Amino acid sequence: MSRLFVVVYSTAGNEEEAKRIARKLVEEDLAACVNLWPIRSVYEWEDELCEDEEYALLVKTTAGRAEEVVERIVELHSYETPAVLVLPVLSGFEGFLEWIREQTR
Repeated sequence: MSRLFVVVYSTAGNEEEAKRIARKLVEEDLAACVNLWPIRSVYEWEDELCEDEEYALLVKTTAGRAEEVVERIVELHSYETPAVLVLPVLSGFEGFLEWIREQTR
């Protein structure tokens, strides 16, 4: 049953943007829950080494809604190329997984 679930990882430029994206995903039943936390990212962009404070988003959803989640994050995001990864859930507490299913119908 757990193969039916995924976690979508993304980042946002600040807390407000992260909250806005998280709220939309939950309000639109695309995600059961989104965790947010501050991070520091080091990356290269346009041949320049960058180090920025960002917010990470950890989106809990079903595999069937994953593509919609990715599309919605890209639509709502301020970045030209937002980081968005869909990661499979290998296992989990069945009660929690059922809650995710119910919240994302």
